[in-house]
Amino acid sequence: MSKLLDPKILMAIKDLSLSAKMTIDGFMNGINKSTVKGAGLEFSQYRSYQPGDDLRSLDWKVFARSDRYYIRESEVETNIALRILIDASASMSHSDGDFSKIDYARYLTASLAYLASLQGDAVGLYVLKSAGIYAMAAKQDYQHLSRLFYQLEQIKAEGHFTKPIHYTELFASTQKRELLIFVTDLYQTNDEIIKLLDTLSTLRHEIVVFHVLARNELELDFKGYSTFEDLETGETIQIDQEKARQRYKSKLATYLAETRAKMLDRRIFYRTISTHEPLDEALRDFLKQRSKLRI
Repeated sequence: MSKLLDPKILMAIKDLSLSAKMTIDGFMNGINKSTVKGAGLEFSQYRSYQPGDDLRSLDWKVFARSDRYYIRESEVETNIALRILIDASASMSHSDGDFSKIDYARYLTASLAYLASLQGDAVGLYVLKSAGIYAMAAKQDYQHLSRLFYQLEQIKAEGHFTKPIHYTELFASTQKRELLIFVTDLYQTNDEIIKLLDTLSTLRHEIVVFHVLARNELELDFKGYSTFEDLETGETIQIDQEKARQRYKSKLATYLAETRAKMLDRRIFYRTISTHEPLDEALRDFLKQRSKLRI
């Protein structure tokens, strides 16, 4: 199934809803062997039926598929409201090969939304653009999910990161604690994204940050290029990649370590994710981490 979860194959499908279904169906095929426990966005652990087990814990859907008896452990109904925030500034249009960081963000978001919907959780979408924030309040129904997929397809990465004056939509929600998932490349000039996360943290929501990077960014491997342009400011710089690569990787490693430390200080789950990485790996790590937080 890992080939089907390769971003290149998924993004060739074009239909976000179909791609999300393939991703999650493939992911769920292997989740039964996982040790992830919990509810909502966290799958329970399955184990074989043993004499004396409570028959009410049998999962009859799994039996119908496998003709074997399995017990679903630690299942607790705790539906949550999930809000997915997408950074749609120009830097997210950076590409490596046939697709960009914003493409990867679309498919990751679609997969998370589909997974949440299967679990009965309400899902909302917030697209952070330079002109403001497009907001879809969290709901739980099929029509809402279809509209969410449609809006994901309309996203264009352009302009600068959203100004604080437009943040009102992010705070216009119920008093109930929510799960916020922020998909971004963390490109910032004055710590504006960190400041936003600080503000969101005061609301006591659980926050997850997926830091999306292209492989050519991680490796400084832009074949045939010596002049580079900042997608948000238009500034250019000339680089000898061969000479700069070792120093670049060292500085990048320091930056990523510092960023991780900042997130840990704020009790934010943080994960770097490369655009060539299979989506199910990011999903599995995310669900395992959420399980640890609730033990």
